[in-house]
Amino acid sequence: MSNLRRRLAGLLTYRNPFLGILLPLLLYIVLRFLLPQHDLELRHPAGHFQIVSATALISLAIAVVVGVVGIRQRNLQVLYVAMAFISLAGLFSVHGLATPGFLLGANALVGVAVQLALLTTSFWLMISALPSSHPANRWFGRRPSMLLTVYLLALVTFDFYALRQPDIVSWIPVNQNPLRYFATALTLLMTGMAFWRYWRSYRYTNFPFQLAVTYTAGWIAVSQFIVITGQTFYLSWWIYHILLLGCVLACIFGLVRQYRRPGAPMLALQGLFSTNPEEQIQAGIGEPVRNLVRATEVRDPYTAGHQHRVAHGALRLGQALGLRPEQLRALVQGGEMHDVGKLEVSSELLNKVGPLTPQERKAIEAHTTAGYQLCARLGFMGDELGIVRWHHERIDGMGYPDGLVGDQIPLLARVTAVSDVFDALTSSRAYRHAWSVDEALSYLQQNSGTQFDPPLVTLWVQLVNDGKIRSMHS
Repeated sequence: MSNLRRRLAGLLTYRNPFLGILLPLLLYIVLRFLLPQHDLELRHPAGHFQIVSATALISLAIAVVVGVVGIRQRNLQVLYVAMAFISLAGLFSVHGLATPGFLLGANALVGVAVQLALLTTSFWLMISALPSSHPANRWFGRRPSMLLTVYLLALVTFDFYALRQPDIVSWIPVNQNPLRYFATALTLLMTGMAFWRYWRSYRYTNFPFQLAVTYTAGWIAVSQFIVITGQTFYLSWWIYHILLLGCVLACIFGLVRQYRRPGAPMLALQGLFSTNPEEQIQAGIGEPVRNLVRATEVRDPYTAGHQHRVAHGALRLGQALGLRPEQLRALVQGGEMHDVGKLEVSSELLNKVGPLTPQERKAIEAHTTAGYQLCARLGFMGDELGIVRWHHERIDGMGYPDGLVGDQIPLLARVTAVSDVFDALTSSRAYRHAWSVDEALSYLQQNSGTQFDPPLVTLWVQLVNDGKIRSMHS
Protein backbone atom coordinates (compact mmCIF):
# COMPACT_ATOMS: atom_id res chain seq x y z
CA MET A 1 0.00 0.00 0.00
CA SER A 2 2.83 2.40 0.84
CA ASN A 3 4.47 1.72 -2.55
CA LEU A 4 1.14 2.44 -4.27
CA ARG A 5 0.78 5.73 -2.39
CA ARG A 6 4.31 6.75 -3.38
CA ARG A 7 3.61 5.96 -7.03
CA LEU A 8 0.37 7.93 -6.96
CA ALA A 9 2.16 10.85 -5.29
CA GLY A 10 4.81 10.70 -8.01
CA LEU A 11 2.12 10.90 -10.68
CA LEU A 12 0.76 14.09 -9.13
CA THR A 13 4.06 15.98 -9.16
CA TYR A 14 5.30 18.26 -11.91
CA ARG A 15 8.22 15.88 -12.39
CA ASN A 16 5.93 13.42 -14.19
CA PRO A 17 5.28 14.95 -17.62
CA PHE A 18 2.96 12.16 -18.79
CA LEU A 19 0.13 13.29 -16.52
CA GLY A 20 0.79 16.98 -17.23
CA ILE A 21 0.50 16.32 -20.96
CA LEU A 22 -2.36 13.83 -20.79
CA LEU A 23 -4.69 16.04 -18.70
CA PRO A 24 -5.13 18.89 -21.24
CA LEU A 25 -5.50 16.31 -24.01
CA LEU A 26 -8.24 14.50 -22.07
CA LEU A 27 -9.93 17.82 -21.27
CA TYR A 28 -9.98 18.66 -24.96
CA ILE A 29 -11.34 15.26 -25.97
CA VAL A 30 -14.10 15.43 -23.36
CA LEU A 31 -15.20 18.92 -24.41
CA ARG A 32 -14.84 18.42 -28.15
CA PHE A 33 -16.14 14.89 -28.60
CA LEU A 34 -17.76 13.47 -25.45
CA LEU A 35 -19.60 16.48 -23.98
CA PRO A 36 -19.96 18.90 -26.91
CA GLN A 37 -22.91 20.60 -25.19
CA HIS A 38 -20.42 22.02 -22.69
CA ASP A 39 -17.99 23.17 -25.36
CA LEU A 40 -19.18 26.76 -25.32
CA GLU A 41 -18.52 29.12 -28.17
CA LEU A 42 -16.26 31.93 -26.98
CA ARG A 43 -16.13 34.14 -30.04
CA HIS A 44 -13.75 36.90 -29.08
CA PRO A 45 -11.79 38.05 -32.16
CA ALA A 46 -10.59 41.20 -30.40
CA GLY A 47 -9.11 39.16 -27.56
CA HIS A 48 -7.50 36.80 -30.04
CA PHE A 49 -5.96 39.70 -31.93
CA GLN A 50 -4.76 41.64 -28.91
CA ILE A 51 -3.84 39.00 -26.33
CA VAL A 52 -2.33 36.43 -28.71
CA SER A 53 -0.32 39.00 -30.65
CA ALA A 54 1.01 40.82 -27.58
CA THR A 55 1.88 37.61 -25.75
CA ALA A 56 3.63 36.19 -28.80
CA LEU A 57 5.70 39.33 -29.37
CA ILE A 58 6.77 39.42 -25.71
CA SER A 59 7.65 35.73 -25.95
CA LEU A 60 9.70 36.45 -29.06
CA ALA A 61 11.81 38.96 -27.13
CA ILE A 62 12.28 36.45 -24.31
CA ALA A 63 13.25 33.74 -26.80
CA VAL A 64 15.98 35.97 -28.23
CA VAL A 65 17.36 36.52 -24.72
CA VAL A 66 17.34 32.76 -24.14
CA GLY A 67 19.24 32.34 -27.41
CA VAL A 68 21.90 34.77 -26.18
CA VAL A 69 22.09 32.77 -22.95
CA GLY A 70 22.66 29.58 -24.97
CA ILE A 71 25.51 31.22 -26.89
CA ARG A 72 27.11 32.68 -23.76
CA GLN A 73 26.78 29.38 -21.91
CA ARG A 74 28.11 27.55 -24.98
CA ASN A 75 25.15 25.19 -24.85
CA LEU A 76 23.69 24.17 -28.20
CA GLN A 77 20.67 22.62 -26.53
CA VAL A 78 19.62 25.94 -24.98
CA LEU A 79 20.33 27.74 -28.26
CA TYR A 80 18.19 25.36 -30.34
CA VAL A 81 15.33 25.47 -27.86
CA ALA A 82 15.51 29.27 -28.15
CA MET A 83 15.32 28.88 -31.94
CA ALA A 84 12.21 26.76 -31.43
CA PHE A 85 10.57 29.49 -29.39
CA ILE A 86 11.65 32.18 -31.83
CA SER A 87 9.77 30.18 -34.47
CA LEU A 88 6.78 29.65 -32.20
CA ALA A 89 6.52 33.25 -30.99
CA GLY A 90 7.42 34.87 -34.29
CA LEU A 91 4.93 32.93 -36.40
CA PHE A 92 2.27 32.82 -33.71
CA SER A 93 2.36 36.62 -33.49
CA VAL A 94 1.44 36.64 -37.19
CA HIS A 95 -1.37 34.20 -36.38
CA GLY A 96 -2.75 36.76 -33.92
CA LEU A 97 -2.14 39.84 -36.06
CA ALA A 98 -3.81 38.14 -39.06
CA THR A 99 -7.09 37.68 -37.15
CA PRO A 100 -9.73 38.67 -39.76
CA GLY A 101 -11.38 42.05 -39.21
CA PHE A 102 -8.41 43.98 -37.84
CA LEU A 103 -5.25 44.45 -39.89
CA LEU A 104 -6.49 42.06 -42.57
CA GLY A 105 -9.77 40.83 -43.95
CA ALA A 106 -10.59 37.17 -44.49
CA ASN A 107 -7.29 35.40 -45.17
CA ALA A 108 -5.50 32.05 -45.17
CA LEU A 109 -2.49 33.45 -43.33
CA VAL A 110 -4.04 33.00 -39.88
CA GLY A 111 -4.26 29.22 -40.41
CA VAL A 112 -0.98 28.80 -42.26
CA ALA A 113 0.96 30.77 -39.63
CA VAL A 114 -0.08 28.57 -36.71
CA GLN A 115 0.74 25.36 -38.62
CA LEU A 116 4.13 26.73 -39.68
CA ALA A 117 4.76 27.76 -36.08
CA LEU A 118 4.12 24.24 -34.78
CA LEU A 119 6.09 22.61 -37.60
CA THR A 120 9.21 24.77 -37.30
CA THR A 121 9.11 24.68 -33.50
CA SER A 122 9.01 20.89 -33.61
CA PHE A 123 11.96 20.85 -36.00
CA TRP A 124 14.18 22.88 -33.67
CA LEU A 125 13.07 20.84 -30.66
CA MET A 126 14.08 17.70 -32.54
CA ILE A 127 17.47 19.21 -33.44
CA SER A 128 18.00 20.25 -29.83
CA ALA A 129 17.27 16.69 -28.69
CA LEU A 130 20.07 15.27 -30.84
CA PRO A 131 23.50 14.90 -29.21
CA SER A 132 25.68 17.91 -29.97
CA SER A 133 28.14 15.48 -31.60
CA HIS A 134 25.50 14.62 -34.24
CA PRO A 135 26.41 15.85 -37.77
CA ALA A 136 23.25 18.00 -37.94
CA ASN A 137 24.18 19.70 -34.69
CA ARG A 138 27.76 20.23 -35.80
CA TRP A 139 26.52 21.84 -39.01
CA PHE A 140 23.99 24.16 -37.35
CA GLY A 141 26.30 24.93 -34.44
CA ARG A 142 29.37 26.03 -36.39
CA ARG A 143 28.51 29.71 -35.97
CA PRO A 144 25.81 29.96 -33.31
CA SER A 145 25.70 33.78 -33.19
CA MET A 146 25.24 33.98 -36.95
CA LEU A 147 22.61 31.23 -36.86
CA LEU A 148 20.55 33.10 -34.28
CA THR A 149 20.88 36.45 -36.07
CA VAL A 150 20.16 35.19 -39.59
CA TYR A 151 17.21 33.06 -38.51
CA LEU A 152 15.67 35.91 -36.52
CA LEU A 153 16.06 38.34 -39.42
CA ALA A 154 14.63 35.82 -41.89
CA LEU A 155 11.64 35.19 -39.65
CA VAL A 156 10.93 38.89 -39.07
CA THR A 157 11.24 39.52 -42.82
CA PHE A 158 8.78 36.73 -43.60
CA ASP A 159 6.33 37.98 -40.95
CA PHE A 160 6.46 41.56 -42.25
CA TYR A 161 6.05 40.55 -45.88
CA ALA A 162 3.29 38.04 -45.12
CA LEU A 163 1.26 40.69 -43.30
CA ARG A 164 1.78 43.06 -46.22
CA GLN A 165 1.07 40.40 -48.85
CA PRO A 166 -0.99 37.62 -47.19
CA ASP A 167 -1.47 35.87 -50.54
CA ILE A 168 2.16 34.77 -50.29
CA VAL A 169 1.03 31.76 -48.25
CA SER A 170 -0.98 30.36 -51.17
CA TRP A 171 2.10 28.41 -52.23
CA ILE A 172 2.50 26.76 -48.78
CA PRO A 173 -1.05 25.57 -47.97
CA VAL A 174 -0.06 23.56 -44.89
CA ASN A 175 -3.52 24.18 -43.43
CA GLN A 176 -5.27 22.39 -46.30
CA ASN A 177 -5.64 18.71 -47.15
CA PRO A 178 -3.64 16.65 -47.87
CA LEU A 179 -0.62 18.75 -46.89
CA ARG A 180 -1.91 19.51 -43.41
CA TYR A 181 -2.07 15.80 -42.59
CA PHE A 182 1.54 15.41 -43.71
CA ALA A 183 2.55 18.45 -41.63
CA THR A 184 0.66 17.05 -38.64
CA ALA A 185 2.35 13.65 -38.93
CA LEU A 186 5.75 15.28 -39.25
CA THR A 187 5.11 17.56 -36.26
CA LEU A 188 3.99 14.64 -34.08
CA LEU A 189 6.99 12.57 -35.15
CA MET A 190 9.48 15.32 -34.32
CA THR A 191 7.86 16.25 -31.00
CA GLY A 192 7.65 12.58 -30.06
CA MET A 193 11.35 12.16 -30.70
CA ALA A 194 12.18 15.31 -28.68
CA PHE A 195 9.90 14.23 -25.81
CA TRP A 196 11.45 10.79 -25.49
CA ARG A 197 15.06 11.96 -25.69
CA TYR A 198 14.58 14.79 -23.20
CA TRP A 199 12.65 12.56 -20.82
CA ARG A 200 15.43 9.94 -20.86
CA SER A 201 18.01 12.66 -20.34
CA TYR A 202 16.08 14.15 -17.43
CA ARG A 203 15.79 10.80 -15.68
CA TYR A 204 19.59 10.56 -15.77
CA THR A 205 20.59 14.15 -14.96
CA ASN A 206 17.57 15.58 -13.10
CA PHE A 207 18.19 18.89 -14.91
CA PRO A 208 15.16 21.26 -14.71
CA PHE A 209 15.66 22.48 -18.27
CA GLN A 210 15.43 18.92 -19.61
CA LEU A 211 12.11 18.46 -17.84
CA ALA A 212 10.79 21.79 -19.12
CA VAL A 213 11.53 20.85 -22.72
CA THR A 214 9.91 17.45 -22.15
CA TYR A 215 6.70 19.26 -21.22
CA THR A 216 7.11 21.61 -24.16
CA ALA A 217 7.39 18.79 -26.71
CA GLY A 218 4.30 17.10 -25.30
CA TRP A 219 2.24 20.29 -25.26
CA ILE A 220 3.25 21.12 -28.83
CA ALA A 221 2.00 17.67 -29.88
CA VAL A 222 -1.31 18.21 -28.06
CA SER A 223 -1.64 21.67 -29.64
CA GLN A 224 -1.11 20.15 -33.08
CA PHE A 225 -3.90 17.64 -32.44
CA ILE A 226 -6.24 20.45 -31.36
CA VAL A 227 -5.36 22.61 -34.36
CA ILE A 228 -6.25 19.88 -36.81
CA THR A 229 -9.43 18.67 -35.08
CA GLY A 230 -10.69 21.73 -33.20
CA GLN A 231 -13.47 24.18 -33.96
CA THR A 232 -12.47 27.84 -34.05
CA PHE A 233 -13.48 30.03 -31.09
CA TYR A 234 -14.90 27.19 -29.04
CA LEU A 235 -13.74 26.59 -25.48
CA SER A 236 -11.81 23.45 -26.42
CA TRP A 237 -10.06 25.35 -29.23
CA TRP A 238 -8.69 27.94 -26.78
CA ILE A 239 -6.87 25.18 -24.86
CA TYR A 240 -4.00 25.06 -27.32
CA HIS A 241 -3.39 28.81 -26.94
CA ILE A 242 -2.97 28.29 -23.21
CA LEU A 243 -0.65 25.33 -23.81
CA LEU A 244 1.62 27.34 -26.11
CA LEU A 245 1.92 30.07 -23.50
CA GLY A 246 2.67 27.33 -20.96
CA CYS A 247 5.51 26.10 -23.18
CA VAL A 248 7.22 29.49 -22.99
CA LEU A 249 6.71 29.84 -19.24
CA ALA A 250 7.90 26.29 -18.55
CA CYS A 251 11.17 26.76 -20.43
CA ILE A 252 11.88 30.11 -18.79
CA PHE A 253 11.25 28.52 -15.40
CA GLY A 254 13.47 25.54 -16.26
CA LEU A 255 16.27 27.75 -17.52
CA VAL A 256 16.21 29.96 -14.42
CA ARG A 257 16.27 26.93 -12.14
CA GLN A 258 19.05 25.35 -14.18
CA TYR A 259 21.45 28.24 -13.84
CA ARG A 260 20.51 29.59 -10.45
CA ARG A 261 22.87 29.39 -7.52
CA PRO A 262 21.22 29.08 -4.12
CA GLY A 263 21.74 32.24 -2.10
CA ALA A 264 23.42 34.06 -4.99
CA PRO A 265 20.84 35.02 -7.66
CA MET A 266 22.86 38.01 -8.86
CA LEU A 267 25.92 35.83 -9.37
CA ALA A 268 23.85 33.49 -11.50
CA LEU A 269 22.59 36.37 -13.64
CA GLN A 270 26.12 37.74 -13.91
CA GLY A 271 27.37 34.32 -15.01
CA LEU A 272 24.83 34.07 -17.80
CA PHE A 273 25.93 37.28 -19.51
CA SER A 274 29.50 37.82 -18.37
CA THR A 275 32.30 37.89 -20.92
CA ASN A 276 34.90 37.60 -18.16
CA PRO A 277 36.20 34.01 -17.87
CA GLU A 278 37.00 34.58 -14.19
CA GLU A 279 33.33 35.32 -13.58
CA GLN A 280 32.38 32.36 -15.74
CA ILE A 281 34.28 30.00 -13.47
CA GLN A 282 32.52 31.50 -10.44
CA ALA A 283 29.00 31.75 -11.77
CA GLY A 284 28.78 30.43 -15.32
CA ILE A 285 28.33 26.77 -14.46
CA GLY A 286 24.76 25.86 -13.64
CA GLU A 287 23.97 24.25 -10.31
CA PRO A 288 22.87 20.94 -11.91
CA VAL A 289 26.26 20.69 -13.67
CA ARG A 290 27.96 21.39 -10.37
CA ASN A 291 25.90 18.60 -8.86
CA LEU A 292 27.15 16.21 -11.54
CA VAL A 293 30.72 17.24 -10.75
CA ARG A 294 30.09 16.72 -7.03
CA ALA A 295 28.57 13.32 -7.73
CA THR A 296 31.72 12.38 -9.65
CA GLU A 297 33.96 13.44 -6.78
CA VAL A 298 31.86 11.69 -4.15
CA ARG A 299 32.67 8.45 -5.94
CA ASP A 300 36.37 9.30 -5.78
CA PRO A 301 36.97 11.42 -2.64
CA TYR A 302 40.69 11.68 -3.39
CA THR A 303 39.81 13.91 -6.36
CA ALA A 304 37.54 16.33 -4.46
CA GLY A 305 37.92 19.74 -6.11
CA HIS A 306 40.05 18.26 -8.89
CA GLN A 307 37.82 19.23 -11.79
CA HIS A 308 37.47 22.81 -10.59
CA ARG A 309 41.22 23.15 -10.08
CA VAL A 310 41.91 21.72 -13.52
CA ALA A 311 39.48 24.22 -15.05
CA HIS A 312 41.14 27.06 -13.19
CA GLY A 313 44.65 26.01 -14.23
CA ALA A 314 43.59 25.53 -17.85
CA LEU A 315 42.02 28.98 -17.78
CA ARG A 316 45.30 30.53 -16.56
CA LEU A 317 47.27 28.76 -19.27
CA GLY A 318 44.71 29.73 -21.91
CA GLN A 319 44.89 33.37 -20.85
CA ALA A 320 48.68 33.28 -21.15
CA LEU A 321 48.29 31.85 -24.66
CA GLY A 322 46.02 34.76 -25.60
CA LEU A 323 43.04 32.56 -26.45
CA ARG A 324 39.72 34.13 -27.43
CA PRO A 325 37.02 34.62 -24.73
CA GLU A 326 34.87 31.80 -26.14
CA GLN A 327 37.85 29.45 -26.02
CA LEU A 328 38.50 30.43 -22.41
CA ARG A 329 34.86 29.73 -21.53
CA ALA A 330 35.19 26.35 -23.23
CA LEU A 331 38.29 25.59 -21.13
CA VAL A 332 36.33 26.40 -17.97
CA GLN A 333 33.32 24.28 -18.85
CA GLY A 334 35.31 21.46 -20.37
CA GLY A 335 37.66 21.42 -17.39
CA GLU A 336 34.77 21.34 -14.94
CA MET A 337 33.24 18.36 -16.75
CA HIS A 338 36.35 16.53 -17.99
CA ASP A 339 36.06 13.59 -15.55
CA VAL A 340 32.26 13.38 -15.37
CA GLY A 341 32.38 10.04 -17.20
CA LYS A 342 33.69 8.49 -13.97
CA LEU A 343 30.04 8.34 -12.91
CA GLU A 344 29.99 5.18 -15.01
CA VAL A 345 32.96 3.66 -13.12
CA SER A 346 32.44 1.84 -9.83
CA SER A 347 33.68 3.52 -6.63
CA GLU A 348 35.61 0.38 -5.70
CA LEU A 349 37.58 0.53 -8.93
CA LEU A 350 38.23 4.28 -8.67
CA ASN A 351 39.62 3.86 -5.14
CA LYS A 352 41.54 0.62 -5.65
CA VAL A 353 44.88 0.76 -3.85
CA GLY A 354 46.72 -2.01 -5.69
CA PRO A 355 47.73 -2.24 -9.36
CA LEU A 356 44.98 -2.41 -11.97
CA THR A 357 44.38 -5.38 -14.22
CA PRO A 358 44.19 -4.70 -17.98
CA GLN A 359 40.40 -5.04 -17.80
CA GLU A 360 40.18 -2.60 -14.88
CA ARG A 361 42.39 -0.08 -16.61
CA LYS A 362 40.23 -0.33 -19.72
CA ALA A 363 37.12 0.30 -17.62
CA ILE A 364 38.63 3.45 -16.08
CA GLU A 365 39.87 4.71 -19.44
CA ALA A 366 36.31 4.42 -20.76
CA HIS A 367 35.37 7.45 -18.63
CA THR A 368 36.51 9.70 -21.48
CA THR A 369 33.99 8.34 -23.99
CA ALA A 370 31.27 8.00 -21.36
CA GLY A 371 31.73 11.66 -20.38
CA TYR A 372 31.77 12.67 -24.04
CA GLN A 373 28.45 10.93 -24.66
CA LEU A 374 26.84 12.46 -21.58
CA CYS A 375 28.01 15.99 -22.41
CA ALA A 376 26.88 15.57 -26.03
CA ARG A 377 23.39 14.68 -24.78
CA LEU A 378 23.40 17.83 -22.63
CA GLY A 379 24.22 20.08 -25.59
CA PHE A 380 27.86 21.00 -24.87
CA MET A 381 29.67 22.47 -27.87
CA GLY A 382 32.47 20.85 -29.81
CA ASP A 383 35.37 22.46 -27.95
CA GLU A 384 34.09 21.19 -24.60
CA LEU A 385 33.40 17.75 -26.06
CA GLY A 386 36.96 17.62 -27.35
CA ILE A 387 38.32 18.37 -23.88
CA VAL A 388 36.18 15.69 -22.24
CA ARG A 389 37.06 13.03 -24.81
CA TRP A 390 40.71 13.77 -25.53
CA HIS A 391 42.30 15.15 -22.35
CA HIS A 392 44.15 11.80 -21.95
CA GLU A 393 45.58 11.73 -25.48
CA ARG A 394 49.38 12.00 -25.88
CA ILE A 395 51.48 13.86 -28.41
CA ASP A 396 53.22 10.58 -29.35
CA GLY A 397 49.90 8.84 -30.08
CA MET A 398 50.08 6.48 -27.10
CA GLY A 399 47.12 8.05 -25.28
CA TYR A 400 43.45 7.12 -25.22
CA PRO A 401 40.70 6.73 -26.33
CA ASP A 402 41.54 7.39 -29.99
CA GLY A 403 45.36 7.41 -30.17
CA LEU A 404 45.54 10.90 -31.69
CA VAL A 405 48.99 12.26 -32.57
CA GLY A 406 50.39 15.77 -32.22
CA ASP A 407 48.15 18.49 -33.62
CA GLN A 408 45.37 15.97 -34.18
CA ILE A 409 44.65 16.59 -30.52
CA PRO A 410 42.66 19.84 -30.22
CA LEU A 411 44.57 22.69 -28.58
CA LEU A 412 42.09 23.03 -25.70
CA ALA A 413 42.44 19.33 -24.89
CA ARG A 414 46.25 19.69 -24.88
CA VAL A 415 45.97 22.68 -22.55
CA THR A 416 43.66 20.79 -20.19
CA ALA A 417 45.97 17.75 -20.21
CA VAL A 418 48.84 19.78 -18.73
CA SER A 419 46.63 21.23 -15.98
CA ASP A 420 45.02 17.83 -15.33
CA VAL A 421 48.26 15.91 -14.85
CA PHE A 422 49.87 18.66 -12.76
CA ASP A 423 46.91 18.69 -10.38
CA ALA A 424 46.74 14.89 -10.27
CA LEU A 425 50.42 14.64 -9.39
CA THR A 426 50.22 17.27 -6.66
CA SER A 427 47.13 15.62 -5.12
CA SER A 428 47.07 12.60 -2.84
CA ARG A 429 45.59 9.44 -4.32
CA ALA A 430 44.54 6.12 -2.85
CA TYR A 431 47.69 4.54 -4.30
CA ARG A 432 50.31 7.30 -3.55
CA HIS A 433 51.05 10.51 -1.70
CA ALA A 434 50.99 13.92 -3.36
CA TRP A 435 54.12 15.02 -5.20
CA SER A 436 55.76 18.38 -4.56
CA VAL A 437 55.36 21.16 -7.10
CA ASP A 438 59.00 20.75 -8.20
CA GLU A 439 58.54 17.02 -8.73
CA ALA A 440 55.40 17.61 -10.78
CA LEU A 441 57.09 20.26 -12.93
CA SER A 442 60.02 17.90 -13.48
CA TYR A 443 57.61 15.19 -14.67
CA LEU A 444 55.99 17.59 -17.15
CA GLN A 445 59.37 18.59 -18.54
CA GLN A 446 60.62 15.00 -18.81
CA ASN A 447 57.50 14.05 -20.81
CA SER A 448 57.43 17.17 -22.95
CA GLY A 449 57.23 16.15 -26.60
CA THR A 450 55.94 12.65 -25.83
CA GLN A 451 52.95 13.09 -23.52
CA PHE A 452 52.59 16.87 -23.57
CA ASP A 453 52.82 19.72 -26.07
CA PRO A 454 56.32 21.26 -25.45
CA PRO A 455 55.33 24.97 -25.78
CA LEU A 456 52.50 24.44 -23.31
CA VAL A 457 54.81 22.78 -20.79
CA THR A 458 57.32 25.63 -21.11
CA LEU A 459 54.59 28.23 -20.56
CA TRP A 460 53.10 26.29 -17.63
CA VAL A 461 56.48 26.07 -15.87
CA GLN A 462 56.98 29.79 -16.41
CA LEU A 463 53.56 30.59 -14.93
CA VAL A 464 54.28 28.49 -11.85
CA ASN A 465 57.75 29.98 -11.38
CA ASP A 466 56.37 33.52 -11.81
CA GLY A 467 53.78 32.85 -9.12
CA LYS A 468 50.82 33.22 -11.51
CA ILE A 469 49.86 29.67 -10.62
CA ARG A 470 50.80 29.54 -6.96
CA SER A 471 49.03 26.50 -5.62
CA MET A 472 46.08 24.82 -7.25
CA HIS A 473 45.01 23.50 -3.85
CA SER A 474 44.78 26.84 -2.03
